[in-house]
Amino acid sequence: MTLQILTIPCLSDNYAYLAHDPDTGQTAAIDVPEAGPIIEALENKGWTLSHVLLTHHHWDHIDGLPDLLAKHPAKVIGAAADAHRLPPLDIALAEGDTVEIGNETGQVIDVSGHTVGHIAYYFPESQTVFTADSLMALGCGRVFEGTMPQMYESLCKLAALPPDTTVCSGHEYTQSNAKFALTVDPDNPALISRAEAVIAARSRNQPTVPSTLAEELATNPFLRADNPAIQAHLGMTGAHPAAVFAEIRARKDRF
Repeated sequence: MTLQILTIPCLSDNYAYLAHDPDTGQTAAIDVPEAGPIIEALENKGWTLSHVLLTHHHWDHIDGLPDLLAKHPAKVIGAAADAHRLPPLDIALAEGDTVEIGNETGQVIDVSGHTVGHIAYYFPESQTVFTADSLMALGCGRVFEGTMPQMYESLCKLAALPPDTTVCSGHEYTQSNAKFALTVDPDNPALISRAEAVIAARSRNQPTVPSTLAEELATNPFLRADNPAIQAHLGMTGAHPAAVFAEIRARKDRF
């Protein structure tokens, strides 16, 4: 059986996730913005926490860890490159390494850019990738520590995954991301339709995360820097997609 994935709203606009292997009972939490909602979900499901997978060092992804571990001890896993500023790790990983949750093997992908040392976890059998603040629904994380080319390369890695992959990202930013996306890709019917669906979902206080990679490839401007219509709209026809990405990201920063 594949992993059972539970999306857990935290703080004001964060998401954590639980990934549960029904065959073995092992359960991983992916990021811990705060402990309470994760503890409640574990207890409601009757699941036993076995692992915590951390994506990057920002406080709103790790601050709940001490309280979670006090109630549910587990192995803490994160990036070796980020170990000096993450909570103490039991297992430190880098791109190309794997992590076992029950009977399923996840792959570690370096997605530096938002931070240096940010990693994503891809579980092929469950067709799910946990991207936190790298690839996001209709957006991507602000480039705080890395470079624009580095972030573009990271997004290209994620874009190369199978289109039916579920993208579990870290924030409920989709409505504002959609508003921006329409400024650089205004004639995209798929984007227009998705933006309307996002507005409707948020009006009912429904989450817009996770998404699918197919949706992101069709509508997320940060994955579409090679699209001729976007390039023409930006006055960058024929430019290298990495340069187009940098322009889109710079515009989003000012939006």
